[in-house]
Amino acid sequence: MRIGEIAALVGVTSRAVRHYHHIGLLPEPRRRANGYRAYSLRDAVRLARIRRLTELGLSLDEVRDVLADDAGRELAEMLVELDADLARQEREIQERRRVLGGLLDGPLTPDAPLSPALVELLAAAPATASPAAAKDREHLSLLDTTTAGDAVYAALRPVAEDPAVLVLYERLDELEEAASDDPRIAALADDMAAAVPDEVLAAIPDKGPVATGLGQALLADYPPAQAEVVRRVMQQLTARIHQRPS
Repeated sequence: MRIGEIAALVGVTSRAVRHYHHIGLLPEPRRRANGYRAYSLRDAVRLARIRRLTELGLSLDEVRDVLADDAGRELAEMLVELDADLARQEREIQERRRVLGGLLDGPLTPDAPLSPALVELLAAAPATASPAAAKDREHLSLLDTTTAGDAVYAALRPVAEDPAVLVLYERLDELEEAASDDPRIAALADDMAAAVPDEVLAAIPDKGPVATGLGQALLADYPPAQAEVVRRVMQQLTARIHQRPS
């Protein structure tokens, strides 16, 4: 068989066959006097196995290891790992469909798509023109793709519905043009940290309230005085998380 014939027989492209030769996955066959490759049935069997293994999701390096193991023990191990990975992907797809279903069932907000739990939390918060509140909403939208979860949003519901929180936002707004040593900073940080109930902290994973590197990015999004307030609040909340019973 020539390269086009073996490719058609197995159901791959001639380009794929050449690539497998190039990376050493498929040995070069003998060549006829005219220089054309002459493929045997054994070559077709090996090529067909390569196709089946790649269709299962194995990388070409993994296929190489499988083909090098005549006993097939490594193949069994890889298939178990592949099955677990496919199960994980299946769970992730189901979760994405659940989120999508929630979006389709309700009106789309300007900051969609968000998880249904966060949509409910934001809808429960009273309307406000506070720039600090708007920024907090943006940060929650970011956390929705990283560390936050339904349990955190459920615990935050009483905080979002509390009108006293709007006063805290207004006090934070007043520090927009202030210096980082403004005397109002300490009291506001204490009040904001105290407004976060233990139930919220209990719902946060042990790795902390924000993902690695997110804390610095969060602080950089605020002017100096507001950033100092947020830094102190994060510091107090982190200390409370570490003090909770294991």
